[in-house]
Amino acid sequence: MKKSVYLDTTIFSYYVDERPELSVHIERTRDWWSNEKRFYDLYISNFVTEELKSKSFPNQMSAIKLTKGIQVLEPIEQIDKIVEIYLKNKLMPQKDTRDALHLAFASVYKVDVLLTWNCAHLANVNKKEHMKNINAALGLFLPEIVTPLELRV
Repeated sequence: MKKSVYLDTTIFSYYVDERPELSVHIERTRDWWSNEKRFYDLYISNFVTEELKSKSFPNQMSAIKLTKGIQVLEPIEQIDKIVEIYLKNKLMPQKDTRDALHLAFASVYKVDVLLTWNCAHLANVNKKEHMKNINAALGLFLPEIVTPLELRV
């Protein structure tokens, strides 16, 4: 049985990025996409496509096209309540709920892995214990939260 992977917005945006300072991350993202994604069941939420559409950036349409064919997890009321709890407990920034939404979707749907390049708020070892404690208090599963550098077949 394949592991399930929730792809946050950074995976798509890094895939199409061309900034030289991100070349290592870009190359690993593209390599993972080309050679390893087929070994996983992939998921996104509607917030991924909304986020990709919300700001103008180079190769935006290419990033959006990458989401086609990936299973979309349906928003449910429980997710909004979980996001509120994450914010109340200072797990994620108050002003921007996107990271909290990604974690809530992956947790509610018990996705094995949340794949991200967001090392400030998600793939951050200093935050994982806090995430674990809050999700445990809520009776929620906590996915492995890693970057494409860590998710290898």
